[in-house]
Amino acid sequence: MAANNRYCVIMGGGIGSRFWPYSRTDFPKQFIDFFGTGRSFIQMSFDRVQDIIPVDHIFVVTNALYAPLVKKQLPMLPEENILLEPARRNTAPCIAWAAYHIAAINPEASIMVAPSDHIILRETEFRKSVIKGFEFVEQHDALLTMGVKPSRPETGYGYIQIGKEQVPGINEVKTFTEKPNLELAKVFLDTGEFFWNSGIFLWKASAIKNALAEHCQDVASIFDKGAGLFGTPGELGFIANEFQNCPNISIDYAVMEKASNVYVECVDIGWSDVGTWGSLYEISPKNKDGNVTQNNKACMFNSKNNIVSMKEDKLVVAVGLNDYIIADADDVLLICPKADEQRIKLIVNEVKSLYGDKYI
Repeated sequence: MAANNRYCVIMGGGIGSRFWPYSRTDFPKQFIDFFGTGRSFIQMSFDRVQDIIPVDHIFVVTNALYAPLVKKQLPMLPEENILLEPARRNTAPCIAWAAYHIAAINPEASIMVAPSDHIILRETEFRKSVIKGFEFVEQHDALLTMGVKPSRPETGYGYIQIGKEQVPGINEVKTFTEKPNLELAKVFLDTGEFFWNSGIFLWKASAIKNALAEHCQDVASIFDKGAGLFGTPGELGFIANEFQNCPNISIDYAVMEKASNVYVECVDIGWSDVGTWGSLYEISPKNKDGNVTQNNKACMFNSKNNIVSMKEDKLVVAVGLNDYIIADADDVLLICPKADEQRIKLIVNEVKSLYGDKYI
């Protein structure tokens, strides 16, 4: 049965610096319960795939630093299904390792790759979309990405322009565009031809290996050195020695923007990558003044459209503050206009240069 050949790879090795100061190097955002539900992002990612994919077919690829966190938060996951990267090298090397590993276990495998830190509100539709996507890649030599119907001219997401329809709901990809400015994002929204790039992919293990060999030899050649070692006790030693030699490159740049067999499944699944404080604000419940308070106490006077997030039992009082992020986490307090949130990554770099790793 095709279902026995289906696998899921959850990518969980990022730092989430745009969510600083909550997301830190030693405890990044995928392990945080932002909504007070008792489930972190990575746990919710696991929850939504475990009734589609057998648990022993679910893999988490993460940084070695986070092994204890993954084991604690996902105790039902077999330990051998946690692939620990010895260095951070972006999504192409992460996906390549998972593909080579799974292909060694099952050469007929088809794989869904999903980030560990996204929100999907329409889980029934998500399930249907995943099954449809698996069926498509099992019948076609295809690299499939999920494109999300946009609800606003978002400048923080990548966009996919759809081309000719291959089967109902799945189209050829015409172009990829990374994070357009606001005017271009408005044009994209008006045309109806552009979808947000969700970063959720489906393909056969053999298809992504072939694509890496064709379009990103710098990555493929490293993993090809380990032929015969994947799925054996020699694999970990090989990864320890070679993984750090991979270039730091995303799967979009390495493969998806170059390959000719790329398709997009157009979905409406209530998706957000929750990559920034602003995106968390968008999906969070708001009071009559448009303020969001994340599991904390706040008194807001003449203040609108703010997001306030505090650790500990601390009361926040704000007067005359509009469209701000106020985030207090242990030894750091961030106060930043929402309009400037794309600068948080740069702020983190500046803090690091001034004070070292203490606050990172």
